[in-house]
Amino acid sequence: MVVAGTGKMRLGQRFAFQQDNDPKHKAKSTMEWFKNKHIQVLEWPSQSPDLNPIENLWKELKTAVHKCSPSNLTELELFCKEEWEKMSVSRCAKLIETYPKRLTPVIAAKGGATKY
Repeated sequence: MVVAGTGKMRLGQRFAFQQDNDPKHKAKSTMEWFKNKHIQVLEWPSQSPDLNPIENLWKELKTAVHKCSPSNLTELELFCKEEWEKMSVSRCAKLIETYPKRLTPVIAAKGGATKY
């Protein structure tokens, strides 16, 4: 979780912080930190990666890097950076545009996994 400079950005006043409900993200100390910093945390279903566009991008990145067959940590880092640079802004925009389409099945599944 990267939240550097949250005080300067006043995230708690204008934004809600979104994270999945992985136990390490919901630890008492983590949630207390958010509270102490006055950062609103968005309620989020624990089994709904479909609602987080970055999860789709991570999957695409992992697939692309796997195809490069890195043989060591240096290559892995290089391939990750190269493949990340190849991801288009339009792909990100498409994930945002299709959010309502993904939201409906997640609501139907009561926060559970869907086909996405």
